[in-house]
Amino acid sequence: MNEKKWLADEFEANRAHLKAVAYRMLGSRSEAEDAVQEAWLRLSRTDAAGVGNLGGWLTTVVARICLDMLRSRKTRREEPLELPTHDGIADPAKDPEREAAFADSVGLALLVVLQTLAPADRVAFVLHDMFDLPFDEIAPIIGRSSAAARQLASRARRRVQGTDETPDVDFDRKRTIAEAFLTASRNGDLEALVAVLAPDVVFRPDATAAGFGNIGEIRGAPGVAELFKGRARAAEAALVDGEVGYIVRIEGELRVVVALTIADGKILAIDAFADPDHLARVDYSVFSERK
Repeated sequence: MNEKKWLADEFEANRAHLKAVAYRMLGSRSEAEDAVQEAWLRLSRTDAAGVGNLGGWLTTVVARICLDMLRSRKTRREEPLELPTHDGIADPAKDPEREAAFADSVGLALLVVLQTLAPADRVAFVLHDMFDLPFDEIAPIIGRSSAAARQLASRARRRVQGTDETPDVDFDRKRTIAEAFLTASRNGDLEALVAVLAPDVVFRPDATAAGFGNIGEIRGAPGVAELFKGRARAAEAALVDGEVGYIVRIEGELRVVVALTIADGKILAIDAFADPDHLARVDYSVFSERK
């Protein structure tokens, strides 16, 4: 069997699973088909010999394609025109009992709720709660830390379950913490910085952001506080892809976005992105001044 035939057979064996992943993220059968087809095109241009787990690789590719589609849709403020249905979508586990549970879980009501979530929230929730993907594998797909991916999925789960009863209070608290972090950074107040950081906080820059200051990943409150001491003078607190964070603009041009993972009154993770392709897809809004 030649390699092209083998790839085609392997892809067909994974098609139902990939379609299920895409459909639950996008809520549109036609867009799910487009995402799966794009995955095939990318696979056909890839040296599959170096892929250890083809099914996992394809799931990751489809998830990234869907995330881009969701962000593009959000930017255009568009939603699929078709009404979502769930018949004919196969359960990737091929387990009859789980398949029945999935059939119930992906009905119209759930898909309508999923469409209200921010793109990264939706992807984290679908991959973890519906397809059991570990947060360590979800994190690079959405460009966040594992802790951030866990928080996004948890927030989405509360929304889906209808238990997110105090979002305004929680959001206001997170904004207060983010603003306290920026103030302490601008003032060079090391003690105040440490006060809002979790002891095991992690700072993760993407390759472009790391290149700005020749800085890699940093773990622990002392090191992260020292890094940000006196640095955030040009930063503005903002909502970044549905989560509290901040942005840096230079002469009106977006140069860096930072997502903060906040829980229990502390910052758990700081993810900085400066890659132009990523910035082009980010949905953000700067907070207005408090009265």
